[in-house]
Amino acid sequence: MSMIRDLRAAVRPLRRTPLPSAPQTVLPGNCVVDCAVYEDGRRVEGYANPDSAIHRVRADGGFVWIGLHEPSALELSGIAERFGLHPLAVEDAVHAHQRPKLERYDDTLFAVFKTVTYVEHEQLSATSEVVDTGEIMVFLGNDFVVTVRHGGHGGLGDLRHRLEHGGELLAAGPSSVLHAVADRVVDTYLDVTRLIQDDIDQVENDVFGGGGAGDAGRIYQLKRELLELKRAVAPLAHPLRRLAERPMRQVHPDIREYFRDVEDHLSRVSEQVASFDELLTSILQANLAQVTVAQNEDMRKISAWVAIFAVPTMVAGVYGMNFEHMPELKWKYGYPMVMSVIVVACALMHRGFRRNGWL
Repeated sequence: MSMIRDLRAAVRPLRRTPLPSAPQTVLPGNCVVDCAVYEDGRRVEGYANPDSAIHRVRADGGFVWIGLHEPSALELSGIAERFGLHPLAVEDAVHAHQRPKLERYDDTLFAVFKTVTYVEHEQLSATSEVVDTGEIMVFLGNDFVVTVRHGGHGGLGDLRHRLEHGGELLAAGPSSVLHAVADRVVDTYLDVTRLIQDDIDQVENDVFGGGGAGDAGRIYQLKRELLELKRAVAPLAHPLRRLAERPMRQVHPDIREYFRDVEDHLSRVSEQVASFDELLTSILQANLAQVTVAQNEDMRKISAWVAIFAVPTMVAGVYGMNFEHMPELKWKYGYPMVMSVIVVACALMHRGFRRNGWL
């Protein structure tokens, strides 16, 4: 129980206390972002090279955390051979574009997380990108954790910095890093959903504010971007449930209960995404109904004016047939009378259409 209390105390500053981000650079031709050895929850300085770090851990204990950014198959092969990573998992880590999942290969766990970020835009349009996705793969063993990141966002430099300065959470071993990554990814989902909510509110106000006749494209675009977020969120539920409920040798027992908290946050995100999708569907249906009503009103106005102009057209057509014997052709007041009849008939029809709401 004391271990659990210590871990809880360590997690609180990670979530609530903002710390400056550690510098994170990737040297040209080198996929290693950071490499460190940890013993008793503290970083052991002097082991920035993966080979020396692995040798130190295998000789004196602790665990090594190696962070990689978009490694090639050749760059990952050496680390994979040293840690005995499964070729199928290594192939997934190199080529990316994987669904969130958790797989077990002998003494190694392989987890895939979809990272998301909100793309800022001044005005939402039918072509605006709202959500950008990336991936983080985690190889977890008894004495090592290898994180592989794909995409231009979702860097783990600040997360590593907070873990190193946020308490003794790292004392629980490599599984503490897996929990921290999962917690960070899901918290990012919450942030993105809050920002998407603002876009949905704006579209809703535009549609129901009377100017939403041209918003169908924006609504469709939001639904497509929301689907991208859903593909990142929904498949992650089962892996988190496994981590929270099933004992695994690679996961410290005291860390397992923290995955329940992450799973709860993910459930909130899933519910929000589902409600957003339903709301957008309702907004789209309302927008289409508005468009239909507007088209019907336009057609009624057009039909009314056509009926009104049909009167002079008919009279002019009759008197334009050039028959010799037609009434009032020789009468002095024939033309004024015909024009008066046309004006009166058109005025009466216009009045009738206005009363009925057609004009």
